[in-house]
Amino acid sequence: MHLPFRLRWFWLTLCIVLLDRATKAWFEARTVEGWRQEIIPNFIYLVHSRNPGIAFGVLADSASPTTRVILIAGSLVVMGVLAWLLVAGKSGSAMGAAGLALLLGGAAGNVTDRIFHGAVTDFFEVWFGTYHYPAFNVADSAITIGAVLILLDVLFSRKHETSRQSP
Repeated sequence: MHLPFRLRWFWLTLCIVLLDRATKAWFEARTVEGWRQEIIPNFIYLVHSRNPGIAFGVLADSASPTTRVILIAGSLVVMGVLAWLLVAGKSGSAMGAAGLALLLGGAAGNVTDRIFHGAVTDFFEVWFGTYHYPAFNVADSAITIGAVLILLDVLFSRKHETSRQSP
């Protein structure tokens, strides 16, 4: 079976979702919330934390079921738009398609947590001196890398297209 180029990127999405879910399940099964292990002294830690909010703990203090429903619904809408952009071939280049696939996989991984557990499980923590970067997971990493790839695609593919069109 030969899949169109743009549909092949859904394999990357599926891999991200499976890797994200597997790592979260491993942490959830073997550690308790609040568990912490230093990996590289004063730099990288493995932790078990749960974030009921969105990125960087925004809305984490809201115990409202309405907030949870809005976050899930918003995630599903974003995932629908990302899937449409990927299927419709609106990603531009392979870099843009990879970025969309990573964003979609990360969003799917986190919304799965939110639906089944009410919060997203995070387990990586990074410190830079006294600066503490909020805990994150595989899905968050995929979202960040996907956003960077899309940004690079937008910045450099358009520039390249413009220089080709110039006489």
